[in-house]
Amino acid sequence: MGEDRNQLLIDLVSARGVPGNEEEVRGVFVNYAKAHADQILQDGLGSIIAKKEGPVDGPKIMFAGHLDEVGFMVSRITDEGFVKFQTLGGWWSQVLLGQQVEIKTGKGELVHGVIGCKPPHVLSAEARETPYKIEDMFIDVGASSKTELMDWGVRPGDMIVPYSPYRRLNDSKFLLAKAWDNRIGLAVALKVFENIQKEELVNTIYAVGNVQEEVGLRGAKTASNVIQPDLSFALDTGTAGDTPGMKPEEADSKLGDGPQIIIYDASMIAHKELRDFVVNIAEELEIPFQYTVITGGGTDAGSQHVSGEGVPSLAITVPTRYLHSHSSIIHEDDFKNTVKLVEEVIRRLDKDTVDKIIYG
Repeated sequence: MGEDRNQLLIDLVSARGVPGNEEEVRGVFVNYAKAHADQILQDGLGSIIAKKEGPVDGPKIMFAGHLDEVGFMVSRITDEGFVKFQTLGGWWSQVLLGQQVEIKTGKGELVHGVIGCKPPHVLSAEARETPYKIEDMFIDVGASSKTELMDWGVRPGDMIVPYSPYRRLNDSKFLLAKAWDNRIGLAVALKVFENIQKEELVNTIYAVGNVQEEVGLRGAKTASNVIQPDLSFALDTGTAGDTPGMKPEEADSKLGDGPQIIIYDASMIAHKELRDFVVNIAEELEIPFQYTVITGGGTDAGSQHVSGEGVPSLAITVPTRYLHSHSSIIHEDDFKNTVKLVEEVIRRLDKDTVDKIIYG
């Protein structure tokens, strides 16, 4: 088990892509999807869609992860050659200091740096007890001046991405990397698309990589407008509750216990009939799953379900530790069981079944 052979996961988490700057990840998506797709589409914001045609009168099923990861943007370069930055997505200040990052210049070159601040030695006792503000942090790339840094190609607006190489934790099934939120959702979408397209389809399937989820579920709306699906799924990450200090009312999912079926989050109430349909399949086939409520966040299903005239939608997520940090952890079995569940659901979504889910 020590050797990693899942190049899909490695390629996805190694790609750099913050909101509004997802082209590297989009390239990985296309590279894996193009051999199985009848058509590759792209919306005006950059969301990518792989389509496989089914029966002419069959329903259209959308299952989407998002391309972007939480990261940063260069906002200003100081005269001394330090980089000030704007956060993209939700960051907690305490997970940032001392972490390494990469700045990708407009020419595609990488500039390596570290997030810094004043050392504790010069802070008052009171200041040491107070979380350091993000606006007071900076990135040190080893430049001596603004001129030197600009000679390297760094400009305001450039993408800044966490630096945290993928690794399997100590020969276990726990996988550590940046950007599982949401490269693991993309991996599920791509594996499902690859497996399902080999069969005689009862529907037309759309595997999607949405842009700009972390800043407001934006690409999910535009991609849904392109597809106009009959049903949609968001494939994302969800909060794990199996670490010290976590309370069941905060999160109770455990890594290794299966995908999460989101029954409620801040962006959407799960469609009852679709939720029950998925749960019944999981129970029938004995695929492990976990019910989950996320009161403080949402998924792309939040935009997908209010597109067009309304689309019955459900979020199915992979439990993840340490979300929105440089290093998050998932469990390999949860990835595999999420793929299995989504595949089995899509296989059963023919026209009559979809009509029954929508209209009763």
